[in-house]
Amino acid sequence: MRTVLPPEIISPYDVSVFLAGTIDMGHSVDWQQEFIHQAEMEEALDDVVVFNPRRKFWDHSWTQSIENIWFSGQVNWELDAMESADVILLFLKANSKSPISMMELGLFADSGKLMVCCEEGFWRKGNIDIVCKRKGIDQYDTFDKLSAAVMAKLKNLVESK
Repeated sequence: MRTVLPPEIISPYDVSVFLAGTIDMGHSVDWQQEFIHQAEMEEALDDVVVFNPRRKFWDHSWTQSIENIWFSGQVNWELDAMESADVILLFLKANSKSPISMMELGLFADSGKLMVCCEEGFWRKGNIDIVCKRKGIDQYDTFDKLSAAVMAKLKNLVESK
C-alpha cells in the first residue's frame, strides 16, 4: 500500500481511495492513519494507493483564498485526488462541523465512488442521511463498518483488474 500526501503529484493508479471527512483544521483525531494502519494489514491491498489529504505540515495562518498558492494548491490537490480515486471514503465524526466534507459529498454524490459514515451527533446528520438515501450512496453507522466495507470494495477492484 502506498500513501500519497499533498502536495505530491497525483498519477494514474490501478486502484485508489481518497480519505475525505472530518479534519477540523487538524483538531480531529487522525482517523485517516487508523484506516491506513488497518488497510496495511490486508495483503490483498498491497497495490492500493491511499490519497490522504491530511498534510504533514499545515500552516493555519494561510489565507483561504484562491490567490494563496499554498491554500489553492491544497484544495486543487484534494479535488484532483477525488476525481482520480476509485473510491471516496467519507467519514463525518460526531460533534464536528466539517463544512468542506459536506461540499465534497455534494460534488461527488453522483459519482458512484462515495461510501459514507456519518456518526450520531454530527450537526447535519439528517441532511447527510437524506442525500445518501436519495443518491443511493452506501452508508454505514460506524467508522469500523465503513472501513471494512471500503477495504472489501478495494479488494474486489484489485481482483477485477
